[in-house]
Amino acid sequence: MLTERQRQILSAIVDDYIRSAEPVGSRSISKRGNVGFSPATIRNEMSDLEEMGFLEQPHTSAGRIPSHKGYRYYVDHLVNLGSLGQHEIDVMKMFFAEKMQEMEQVIQQVAMILSNLTNYTSIVMGPEMFNTTLRHMQIVPLNERTAVAIIVTNTGQVENKTVTLPEGIPMSEIEKVVNILNARLKNVPLHHFKSKLFTEIGEEMQSYVSGYEELLTMLNGVVDQGEEDHRIFLGGTTNMLTQPEFQDMEKVKNILDLLAETPTLAKLFTGASTGIQVRIGSENSVAAINDCSLITASYTLEGKHVGTIGILGPTRMDYAKVINLLDHLSKDMTLVLERWYK
Repeated sequence: MLTERQRQILSAIVDDYIRSAEPVGSRSISKRGNVGFSPATIRNEMSDLEEMGFLEQPHTSAGRIPSHKGYRYYVDHLVNLGSLGQHEIDVMKMFFAEKMQEMEQVIQQVAMILSNLTNYTSIVMGPEMFNTTLRHMQIVPLNERTAVAIIVTNTGQVENKTVTLPEGIPMSEIEKVVNILNARLKNVPLHHFKSKLFTEIGEEMQSYVSGYEELLTMLNGVVDQGEEDHRIFLGGTTNMLTQPEFQDMEKVKNILDLLAETPTLAKLFTGASTGIQVRIGSENSVAAINDCSLITASYTLEGKHVGTIGILGPTRMDYAKVINLLDHLSKDMTLVLERWYK
């Protein structure tokens, strides 16, 4: 457990290093009006913080820089989130006031805005289901209670899923419903499937299919399976080149190679949940970004996680600004989805 004085000094060092990218000395910390300790006292505490693993001392400098452990403590206990600047607020208001017709356009623009506002690399992951439409559905019975549901999409992808048939509904009735689906929902985005199934199709089924509620539930479960495919949009992929930590071109090349690998990028978001997640240095699962921090926030639809917004930058990242931006944008994305798809 750190003392209050150690907490103040660690916070001041992290803040200074984020701003300057230069190792921080005791004299510069003592000059801060909100610290109020002598350089000698600060030097002693810095030595203790280094011994505990919160600070590191570069060989070429008498100053200290935060370690990954120091950044983690800072993010968990010390960061002052405050509020977004007026410029950031104005940019986001203007963006979400625009009329956009495609979800893909929204995601691309969010990636660009984030990279411009932070000067880091933005990674926005959106579900493929927003762009995938239904071409054809078929239900093939295996026995009295089970069948294979086959879905063909506009991309040519064929999905098979074993389903349990509702009891008491003959196969002939199920085939009628599937014919209605193929006629009414062809070329409809898969994510519109649920809303149309329980409104337009449901009303039509109610008139002549007994037990139609169970049938609706079965059909909805068939489409749910494809929602894990994702598309990834990047913004500011070369922004790492502007950061003083990344003058080593081999290190930068490894990061750029990673950004070109969609499957590997998707793994970075594994386990993403609601709220803000901050992964610092070696907490990231991919070695290429062990000198980076990745901050993510998810956006949802009907309470279900459907995509993730992320910022990749040096561990010397402006955590407060990035966390605030992602928090606002993820909530705004959720509102946009609710407006479009409900």
